[in-house]
Amino acid sequence: MRLVPSLLPRVAVIACTAALSACASTDYHFSQLYGTRYYRTPIDTYPVTIVRVDGKDTLMSPVLVDPGVRKIVVQGPRGAASHLGEERAISLDVRPCTRYYLVAVRPNKLASDFDVRVDYEEAVGGCTPPAAS
Repeated sequence: MRLVPSLLPRVAVIACTAALSACASTDYHFSQLYGTRYYRTPIDTYPVTIVRVDGKDTLMSPVLVDPGVRKIVVQGPRGAASHLGEERAISLDVRPCTRYYLVAVRPNKLASDFDVRVDYEEAVGGCTPPAAS
């Protein structure tokens, strides 16, 4: 089927309008967890892999979580003595509609030991916090 050239812009406008109205009608109230560095200049920070949240395995990126205290397990970067990074668990009080960037902090490049910290947090655009119950 071949569209008439003057009909193509109309179809595109209708498709875009439908897509935008579908996005506007949903209530997005999740917070997001990223295992990437936000700040690139500190040389002691490394990206992590978010493995589990509240005991549930995850492969998504970003990881979508509900607000509240969450137990997050991350796998850190490879060390000099290990081929796989070690896992660490942290508790994080997740606020509604907030994006968190988690990183590993090591004392030096060859160390296997690390601590997990929030590199940066920011508001998620277009997010509506859940109603208080």
